[in-house]
Amino acid sequence: MKKLALALLILAPLPAWAEFPTIEAVKVQPSGGGYNFAVTLKHPDSGWDHYADGWEVLDADGNRLGYRLLAHPHVNEQPFTRSLGGVAIPKGTEKVFIRAHCLVDGWGDQLFEVDLGR
Repeated sequence: MKKLALALLILAPLPAWAEFPTIEAVKVQPSGGGYNFAVTLKHPDSGWDHYADGWEVLDADGNRLGYRLLAHPHVNEQPFTRSLGGVAIPKGTEKVFIRAHCLVDGWGDQLFEVDLGR
């Protein structure tokens, strides 16, 4: 049921004018009992009124495993990479998904699949 809800969310119609962040690359590395994620985003940040303000790590059921707040715009730094460490991944999870958020347009429709190589 959760997978169906996530699929419907992804397929929901989006406004044509939305400027969602694009996930350009993701690097993941095991560290201690968790994982470190380095996510590269691209977004037409215009200043404090419109910028990419976060990204999250989701499991296949849409459960949030980690969240990285982006506290300021990156107008002159595109694309840009920010990291999040210590993300606990449940045993048996082979793939996770990264989704980015825009202050104005909300959650993007792109789910970037990451194979954990387990």
